[in-house]
Amino acid sequence: MVAEIRIYYEGDTELREGFRSFFREIETANDGQPPKLIAGRGREQAMADFQKAVRKHPGALIVLLIDSDGPDDGKLFDTICRPQQMPGQLRDRVFWMVECMESWFLADVEALSSYYRADLTEALRGNPIVEQIPKRDVLNRLKAATEGRYHKTKDAPHLLKRIQPERVKQAAPNCRRLFDRFL
Repeated sequence: MVAEIRIYYEGDTELREGFRSFFREIETANDGQPPKLIAGRGREQAMADFQKAVRKHPGALIVLLIDSDGPDDGKLFDTICRPQQMPGQLRDRVFWMVECMESWFLADVEALSSYYRADLTEALRGNPIVEQIPKRDVLNRLKAATEGRYHKTKDAPHLLKRIQPERVKQAAPNCRRLFDRFL
């Protein structure tokens, strides 16, 4: 058991309860101790808060979860984190939602269908490896399938509570890597 787990994430504080549900397996594996979820609003703020926390809480397991906003070319850390003066030794603590958090939603079409009370299976059929779908296409598919009803701030927290982590881990290798870090 780790004394404290802190997950710094890019996004609004409204996502906290959704992430708490999504990461329930991590809590269970850590003897019922839930990870502290800290919203960074924007990417730069999340990265700055994460770096401060690493210095301030040396005994904690601290990670950063951010959107890649592009494909995983194996150079995300160098492209996104290095310009923010993030030292290379933190590379293994940075985890990616490739290309965006909404990609995870496409991994569990049943949860989306349940939330929107509509069968979205056909509308969201596509590449089962959601990290290979460009961000623009992910957002356009969500918008089209939900007839424009998807709204990030309003819907994302509820969808995070509904999607099954196991399905997301199967469809998003970087999500699996995050869970593997804790389990």
